[in-house]
Parts: sequence; C-alpha cells; structure tokens
Amino acid sequence: MPKDKGKKKTKEVREKVLLQSSLVWDKLTPRERKMVCSFAEGYKHFLNAAKTEREAVAEIERYAIAHGFKGVGDPAARDRLYKVYKHKAIGLAVVGKRPLIEGVRLIVSHLDSPRLDLKQNPLYEEVSLAFLKTHYYGGIKKYQWVTRPLALHGKIVKKDGSELELRVGEGEDDPVFTILDLLPHLARKVQYEKKLDEAIVGEKLNVVVGSLPYPDEETQERIKLQILNYLYRTFGVVEEDFMSAELELVPAGKARDIGWDKGLVGAYGQDDRVCVYSSLCALGETTTPQITALALFLDKEEVSSEGNTSARSKFLEDMVAGIFASSGVTMDEHTLKQTLMNSYAISADVNGALDPDYQEVHEKRNAAKLGYGVCVTKFTGSGGKYASSDANAEYVGMIRRLFNRHSIVWQTGELGRVDEVR
Repeated sequence: MPKDKGKKKTKEVREKVLLQSSLVWDKLTPRERKMVCSFAEGYKHFLNAAKTEREAVAEIERYAIAHGFKGVGDPAARDRLYKVYKHKAIGLAVVGKRPLIEGVRLIVSHLDSPRLDLKQNPLYEEVSLAFLKTHYYGGIKKYQWVTRPLALHGKIVKKDGSELELRVGEGEDDPVFTILDLLPHLARKVQYEKKLDEAIVGEKLNVVVGSLPYPDEETQERIKLQILNYLYRTFGVVEEDFMSAELELVPAGKARDIGWDKGLVGAYGQDDRVCVYSSLCALGETTTPQITALALFLDKEEVSSEGNTSARSKFLEDMVAGIFASSGVTMDEHTLKQTLMNSYAISADVNGALDPDYQEVHEKRNAAKLGYGVCVTKFTGSGGKYASSDANAEYVGMIRRLFNRHSIVWQTGELGRVDEVR
C-alpha cells in the first residue's frame, strides 16, 4: 500500500474507533458563544440572589411564576405546575402529551451548600469582643473559613410568631463578619504541628460580631449587651429569638468572572446551584413535551439527604400526585408506583475536574476535564462502590445516543482515584 494511502487509512480507522474528546469552545459558533456568555450572566445573578436553600426556593418560585407556572392546587393550573415544600424544596413540572402513568423524565439537584450555621444559643462575650458560635454544615475545609468576609442570611421567628428575613453583609454599605486566626508567629505548636484538618478546630469557628461597649460602665458583658440592644432597636429581636431561627453564614460578595478571558465563574455555592440553574432554565423553556418533564430542587444533600425536605422525603410522590390531581385523573397507590417505575431520572450534581496541580488524586483516563462538556458519571460511592448508585448500560446508552443525536459535547468522569474518594 502506498505511504499516503496508508496514512489516510490509519486516519480513517482512528476516527472511526477511538474515543474523541472535544473542547466545547471548538464546537461553538460565534452566535452560540454569545449565548453562553449571556447565560452565564443570568447564572451569576442567580448565584448572588440564592446563597441559601430558602433564597434559592424563592428565586425558583419567582422564575416559575414569570414563566407561566401555576401552583399545584390552583384551579387554573394545567400544563405548567410548581409546588413549594417548607420553603426548602420546590418542584416544577411541564405536563406531557402522553398519559402520566407512562412515567416522567425527572432531573433532581440540590439547593444546599456547605456553610456555617448559628447554634441556638450563639451570642457570647469573651475578652471584650462579642461572638456568635457556629456549627459547620456539610463537608467544609475549616481553614478556608477563617479571616474572610462572611455574610449572615436566614430567618428568625420571633416570640410573637412574626417572622424576620435577614441578609446582612451583601450590600455595599453592610457590615460583614469574620472568624479570627492566629498570627503566623504564634501558630507553630497550636496549628503548624497538627494535621491540616485538625489545625482549625470546629468549636473555634466563632464569628466576631461586635467590639464596642454599652455606655453604662457599671454593667456586665457590655459588648454583648450593646449587640443585643442594637438587634432589639433595629429588628425587634431579643436573645431568646435565636432559639427559633435558622441563620447561616456564607462568604460575602458577588459572583465574579475569573481570568482575563473571563472564561470561568468564581462564586460560593456552585455545588449544586450550577445544576439547579441549568435545570430550571431548561424546564422554563420546555413547552409541550411528549413525556411529562419534572425537576425537583431539594435540600440536605450535603448531610446525606436526611430530613423531610431531602431526597429521602416523600416530596417526589406528593408532586406526582399533584400532577395527577391537576390533570383530573384519579390516582391510587398502584398507579403512583407504576408511574415511578416507568420514569427515568438523572441526579444532577457536580463532579471534580482534573486538577493540574494535584493530578495524583485523579485517575486521568477516567477524570472529567474542564471545558470538555457535560460530565456523565455512571456510578458514585467510595472504595468498592459503597453507597453507590450505578446506572445500567442500557440507560447510559440511551443518554449517550440522546447527546450524540443533538450534538451535545459530553464526557464521562469519576470523582477521583478508587481509594482516594471518601
């Protein structure tokens, strides 16, 4: 075979049988690039507005109403439905042409992110400073939370039953809060000689909230009293009100572009609000699908999905029952089970991209890469696939054909090396 023909043949074989990875940016037209950038601006707005699960639910509800969704149970509700549950979970559905018992196409993402929650009796004074005690929520790296500006978000239910929404630290003139850290000169034994996850103690993630004294020099705990006096005069809050409050500390500040090319978004809470926002926009643009499309946005994923607003709750069943009721179809337990058995679901969450500086924690042949498209993770879990959800080959094949048919750039990926993930 002539040399040129041999090279051509080899090229044809390689293109036919080898897995080809593609950068998304190489596949986009100029118009599509502009659409990506426009989408990112909306995404950044969502990240700024929805820093807690409660705020995310409120933003999703506003979006739903603006896109023609009606609440489940509303007499006017027909094909576009939504339901809020305990202010911490929400579902949106676009009813399809085919009978609901044939199943739904379900995508689920989580609204919560690692943060610092206030304890129920948080306010105290020590060495003429006022602090709030916290209990961290989810898998945080504790050293990342010290000496950085923090904002306080959440709700207080006061003793008379009235409710107060708080969001302090995000406005340009708002005060922020912070956690103290040791000077490098004094940290040798207390921090440097310890393991990284032990250097910052969870019980010492105490947030500075005040340093000015109450004017009466004769009274005790003047700094704490000054803070309580401010809270009462400004918000009508007394110390006991903290016991019926859900207050969360999150990094202060807005989402920002990263790099001179502005190719990345830097912000708190992208796990998992990147999936939340993408799913929300996709459902908002869905009109009349063949099969009912359903998106659930749930709480408590960061703490193993425990609790009545999590994926372990009965919210999915309740939402499906609401769709049946809005369609005027009688549903019994068998019908509900049959509908769920006929459904297809995607758990939408983030994966870890291959880190150039820590490639040793990844298995590079099976690691996702930044910019190479949507990542399909067949299974999760750690070690021997413990606590794993493992999709079957038929389902992955269906997703693969769907993506390829619509020219979607995608890849597969595991979180890390087999014995690295815990």
